[in-house]
Amino acid sequence: MDEIALTGLRVRGFHGVLPAERTEGQDFLVDAVLSVDTRAAAASDELADTVDYGGLAARLAEVVAGEPVDLIETLATRLADVCLADSRVVSVRLTVHKPSAPVGLPFTDVSVTVVRP
Repeated sequence: MDEIALTGLRVRGFHGVLPAERTEGQDFLVDAVLSVDTRAAAASDELADTVDYGGLAARLAEVVAGEPVDLIETLATRLADVCLADSRVVSVRLTVHKPSAPVGLPFTDVSVTVVRP
């Protein structure tokens, strides 16, 4: 199976369990790796025969910027569902990064990855 990857999609969202996360918001980064058979698109050289990653990015951004959830596990699952809504996507490995999570100690990143068939 081939892969289409969209990495580092940065969108402001208001997800988290703390009140400040819901009012101030923070940037979330999304990485999506889609398992897709790209042979038809390669043969036709037509965008209609593959996953339009520009359109996918817009749909993912709508979810991140939309209805807040407490957990990034929930957000990651919702984003994976968006990817799987395209029947050409066989599976997705989706990671949500929350680099400004209120951890209280120095850190680089917090992320959750879900893999869905």
